[in-house]
Amino acid sequence: MKTLFVNGGSRGIGESIVRLFSDRGYAVAFTYLDSVGRAEKLASDTGSLALRADSACESETAEAVRAALSELGHIDVLVNNAAISSFSLFTDIEYKDWRRMMDVNVGGAFLYSKLILPGMISRKSGKIINISSMWGIAGASCEVHYSASKAALIGMTKALAREVGPSGITVNAVAPGLIDTEMNRALSAEDIAAICDDTPLMRMGRPEEIAECVYFLAESTGDFITGQVISPNGGLVI
Repeated sequence: MKTLFVNGGSRGIGESIVRLFSDRGYAVAFTYLDSVGRAEKLASDTGSLALRADSACESETAEAVRAALSELGHIDVLVNNAAISSFSLFTDIEYKDWRRMMDVNVGGAFLYSKLILPGMISRKSGKIINISSMWGIAGASCEVHYSASKAALIGMTKALAREVGPSGITVNAVAPGLIDTEMNRALSAEDIAAICDDTPLMRMGRPEEIAECVYFLAESTGDFITGQVISPNGGLVI
């Protein structure tokens, strides 16, 4: 049985990934931070393993991976999805907020990749998929720290793909556009409508659509794809 570990899997895109892969026969473990009830329900619904861990904490990430390996035996696919966001003028961002954004959005991907890669290298097989954002490609006003963190994930993806490719491991990034998740429900209806008006497909994306993109990369269909950024954004960023 193939196995999947999702960093940040209790809500939104992460939840859709957990449900899709579980439905298609994967054994799945995922992490969460505050969404205890949702994580427990998702684990019950899918038969997956829910593990509480702060993605910015080295000891908690290490314990989560230890528990996942104890349950799953090995990890075939790692999806680094956990992220935070906020809206603020650049001049109003405090350094502690900048650091927290980087620690979660980039640091978590670093920690989980570092912990899980040795097993992949020893098996000469594995897939790492980092969930970035179209704002990591194009940049978003009033989201400089978020955009910077997602751009960093793209740089990490490309560099790591070169490094571990000879070991039979692929590393790719998925950079979604505006997706109908709780994170984006902080936007006003007017802001969402304006973005949809500027999007050629004239709508928000669905978390399930991003999960399908991740699944494509995780399966044999993605075996000759590495170091790439796939951006399902409805055409807003071309």
